[in-house]
Amino acid sequence: MAPVFVELDAAAYVRHPLHDPANHWPETNCHTDLFIEILHTLGREPAAGLGMTLAQDFEGDQFTFFKMAAADLETLFGLDVQELSIYRPLADHIDAQLTRGRLTLIEVDAHYLADTRGVTYKTGHSKTTIAVNRFERSPARLGYFHNAGYFEAEGADVEAMFGFGSAPQPVLPPYVEFVKVIGPGLTGQALLDAAIERLAGHWARRPRTNPIDAYRAALPAHLDWLVAEPPCSFHPYAFNTARQFGANIALAGAHLAWLGSQGIGGLAGAVGLCDRMTTAAKTFQFLLARALARKRFDALDPALEAVARDYDQLVDDVSTAFRFGASPEARPQVRAAS
Repeated sequence: MAPVFVELDAAAYVRHPLHDPANHWPETNCHTDLFIEILHTLGREPAAGLGMTLAQDFEGDQFTFFKMAAADLETLFGLDVQELSIYRPLADHIDAQLTRGRLTLIEVDAHYLADTRGVTYKTGHSKTTIAVNRFERSPARLGYFHNAGYFEAEGADVEAMFGFGSAPQPVLPPYVEFVKVIGPGLTGQALLDAAIERLAGHWARRPRTNPIDAYRAALPAHLDWLVAEPPCSFHPYAFNTARQFGANIALAGAHLAWLGSQGIGGLAGAVGLCDRMTTAAKTFQFLLARALARKRFDALDPALEAVARDYDQLVDDVSTAFRFGASPEARPQVRAAS
């Protein structure tokens, strides 16, 4: 079966700069990361589509698991993402979509993904999403986007992931989507204008109370739970709290920096605040691990207080730069730099 992107080679693949290993959060979450790399492979700039980051909230038990909105992917980049109903063996559906030149996004068990070696591969079980670019049944081979890169797998791992060959079919089918490229995506001034319009929509649904302060209020109850749990509970907790906030706010900074590079003024302070909060979230994760080991939690709230006040300032800076509270006619008529 012909791959969607014929030229891709896992050994030679170059990640998008958003996934530079030198970044504080070189990986964010599986869904957002793979779309960053899909857009990168298509030659479209993912930083233009990250306005959804400014709508992240604290949801009571976790920070919003942020994803590029389907409407943003379609409007900005010409991608149509649809759910794929699984009523035949999963491998049959993958074949059908590859024939049409479409990537399939599949929730799989990271237990079988060799790129998670040292974390989950052959040692634990974790749900994650991959995007299938290449698939062969005999011998079983797979080329796929996952997290911050493009990888290949073969043999029993592939069969176990998709339930074919020597592996049993799953009792329940996984959640699967497919990606149709329906247009070339916007460029230049049209991309800038549409990105700002999409950002305004996300800004309108931002949390009405500071999400860091909301997390601070919930943290004591979370700590009561964590101290009674085995150490293995720390990783998924940190992933859904410190990492989801830190990685999200890093991408928010990347989006604002991209807007600044297109000629939008007044965003340097906001970009700097995002960078500071990104660093603080990484520091908080270390503080939390140490606090749990020592059963001393007095350093946690002061660390979050500083982040919360930076978040307040970020809201003020973005509001000032874009005048999102004003009518569209009253907003600055921003234009790309020549």
